[in-house]
Amino acid sequence: MSKPTAVVIGSGFAGMAAATSLAAKGYSVTVLEKNSTPGGRARKFSDSGFTFDMGPSWYWMPDVFEDYFNHFGKKVSDYYELVRLDPSYRVYFEKEAVDMPADTNALFKLFDKIEKGSGDKLKKFLKEAAFKYEVGIQELVYKPGRSLMEFADMRVVKGLVQMNLLSSMKSYIRRHFKDQRLIQLLEFPILFLGALPKNTPALYSLMNYADMQLGTWYPKGGMHKIVEAMVSLAEENGVQFKCNEEVLSFHYEGTRISEVITANANYRADVFVAAGDYHHIEQNVLRKESRQYDEKYWDSRKLAPSSIIYYVGLDTKVDELLHHNLFFDSPFDVHASAIYEKPEWPNHPLFYTCLASKTDETVAPSDGENLFILIPIAPGMKETSDIMEVYFEEVMNRIETRTGQDLRPHIVFKRDYAHSDFVKDYHAFKGNAYGLANTLDQTAILKPKMKSPVVPNLYYTGQLTTPGPGVPPSLISGRVVAGEIVKDQLKVTA
Repeated sequence: MSKPTAVVIGSGFAGMAAATSLAAKGYSVTVLEKNSTPGGRARKFSDSGFTFDMGPSWYWMPDVFEDYFNHFGKKVSDYYELVRLDPSYRVYFEKEAVDMPADTNALFKLFDKIEKGSGDKLKKFLKEAAFKYEVGIQELVYKPGRSLMEFADMRVVKGLVQMNLLSSMKSYIRRHFKDQRLIQLLEFPILFLGALPKNTPALYSLMNYADMQLGTWYPKGGMHKIVEAMVSLAEENGVQFKCNEEVLSFHYEGTRISEVITANANYRADVFVAAGDYHHIEQNVLRKESRQYDEKYWDSRKLAPSSIIYYVGLDTKVDELLHHNLFFDSPFDVHASAIYEKPEWPNHPLFYTCLASKTDETVAPSDGENLFILIPIAPGMKETSDIMEVYFEEVMNRIETRTGQDLRPHIVFKRDYAHSDFVKDYHAFKGNAYGLANTLDQTAILKPKMKSPVVPNLYYTGQLTTPGPGVPPSLISGRVVAGEIVKDQLKVTA
């Protein structure tokens, strides 16, 4: 009996996880990748002696990665070396800088120093966040969001009651803490979830547990080491990767897809997994009668931010910056409003910098640094070269002021990346960088469906469906969709 066949469109984290999971279940799997290398938003590039991760740079939730590789009889350490960062990151406020220690006891003391009595409050806050993390990551995020009955399990029901789904992060944090600096530290991890703290369920304090308890890590060689590991694991399980193969259309047999069409070839399969941009596949690749949503639906979706990114190579060391740095030296509410409430180009935006060369000597010349700068902006904001230069000058001014170093004369490489690049490289809906916002009305079964109700053999995975944006959720999304395909196939053959 021949193996069932699957084609996965897109080789980001979700696509690779789906492909490997299906291959491990006996499928013959081909991954079609639009770009020249696998990895999706987690690609890398090298130039002038510098190596840059193009997208994700934070390694949180190490348990999710370990569980992924364990699922296939492997360990993370079989593929790459992890280093825990300490301090985890530095936060620049208006008048001071605060380093976040990896040790929780040191963290409690730091909170007490900023706001008397807040160390004990943080212990309670993190204990509650630990429960949310356990139930949320171990239970809720592995639900495919296809039916309310998925949440009928009593443990999950009990968890929903205790996880403050109807409270906002804004009110929940402010019940515990008063100092604005502590509030900003605790609201920071949800900045990229796609909504203001007042619109984000307090469930997502689980991100604070991931940050403060599980820690911030770095895979030696860069985040792309995860991509290399996942490609290697996939190939060990028989997955084939085809790069420079953008899917242009589908052929059908009745309502079912029979094959995908690229500029170079046709690929037949029994089942198809869309791990590229959900909106693009549905609205631009599927025929009209095969779509489940219309443009009005998509325009009503709340998206996580897009980003302006600068990749900068320096021929000098930057003494005052850590591996991760958050510049919260400007009002949070003003910038957040420009992203989420009244989309516009922000004035004096908050921004983030990463210097992986602080931890990894392989990503920059010995006398230099690879500086990654990211400014979150509203999706749909189309950049110009003038806008990119204005924001670059602004962030460099602020970096130089805080570090006391004149860095611009030491720039030997510079590249920028924004809305038009996200659209060109990934067909990203409205140029978004992170997917669908994690608001209450876009949670679980309220997200775009993982299985098409119109095309029987088409499934979706990734950051615009269950469970949501981020690297660990994308890994989980790929595993979940593969499980749904296997279950559905068993029903057909039973």
